[in-house]
Amino acid sequence: MKVAIVHDWLVAPGGAEKVLEQIIQCFPDADLFSLVDFMVDRAPVCGKTVTTSFIQHLPFARRRHRGYLPLMPLAVEQFDLSSYDLIITSSYAVAKGVLVGPDQTHVSYVHSPMRYAWDLQHQYLREAKLTRGLRSWATRALLHYLRSWDSRSANGVDRLIANSQFVARRMMKTYRRDAAVIPPPVDVDRFELCTQKDGFYLTASRMVPYKRIDLIVETFSSMPDRKLVVIGEGPQMDMIRAKAGPNVSILGYQPFAVLKDHMQRAKAFVFAAEEDFGIAVVEAQACGTPVIAYGKGGALETVVPLGEPQPTGLFFRQQSVTALRDAVERFERQQAMISPVACRINAEQFSATHFRRAFMNEVTRTIAAAGDRQREDPSVNHVTSWPGDTAAGGMWGR
Repeated sequence: MKVAIVHDWLVAPGGAEKVLEQIIQCFPDADLFSLVDFMVDRAPVCGKTVTTSFIQHLPFARRRHRGYLPLMPLAVEQFDLSSYDLIITSSYAVAKGVLVGPDQTHVSYVHSPMRYAWDLQHQYLREAKLTRGLRSWATRALLHYLRSWDSRSANGVDRLIANSQFVARRMMKTYRRDAAVIPPPVDVDRFELCTQKDGFYLTASRMVPYKRIDLIVETFSSMPDRKLVVIGEGPQMDMIRAKAGPNVSILGYQPFAVLKDHMQRAKAFVFAAEEDFGIAVVEAQACGTPVIAYGKGGALETVVPLGEPQPTGLFFRQQSVTALRDAVERFERQQAMISPVACRINAEQFSATHFRRAFMNEVTRTIAAAGDRQREDPSVNHVTSWPGDTAAGGMWGR
């Protein structure tokens, strides 16, 4: 089969690019398409040449590609994929909106519907300070257009795949379509099990509002006897530093070796975001490190809470200082019930090998189902007369 793989944009490596890399390994001879390609690290694209859209050549596209969001639906529709038998899209924005024909099979791995256009629109507008004024209304109009286009574009997909049950439920709300669930690949082999833990807690993330690093720092600053280490950087760095007490160490960006060392030695990994999946949560467990996580989103599918067999962590139910502090104190009392080995075993089910096997099985089933439909003799009901059509001409003959 001739295969095309379409990804939204290639700018910096992240969770979506880890998925893309594994999809390419499943189909090493596929051609690769993306709206823009400014990726320095070529590992996620496995050294492939990338066919890009006209946005690649627009002014400031390298740094401000997101500013061309209004043009992205048009741009992705310009990829001519008519010669391909199988189209696979890796989509968190517009990739699944490529144009396909009736005899082509289209499988789309959806990391999430455009959250800023759907259920998180109002949060996005608040964080971007776009709640009032002309710019606010212009943005709302754009998001309204994107919702209509995004919903319509799902019609061209033969099989939708979500990265978690949480995202599958979001897709049912937005597209009214069932989706298979295949968790994204986590490179658990890079994170070795460590059973000896030190006395500090760890969080690691980009410092953007929805990650709620500010909440974690504020909570631990109110518990001076609990030590917290924070790894990461981002727009909220200055604000988070201002909240940090003497017991909170903010290390900023750190190379992988330093991050892994802290993940292995941490007493627990603290996670306060509502994520679609949350790869860092699995990476921590691969190190044998328990997780204290906000009990919503993908974490509910990757952490086994206290009270269940072979627990790997616990949840707090509100994004508040009180709820997180109570969870930390509960962990202090019951941490002996969580085994580092159990954490590692739980993480291994999200390995890249498991992802490739599950993804290939789903694609194979979809191709087979499409072939069965094409082989069936269609039952055509020919209309010989319209309602009201009589010898006198009826309603259509007048």
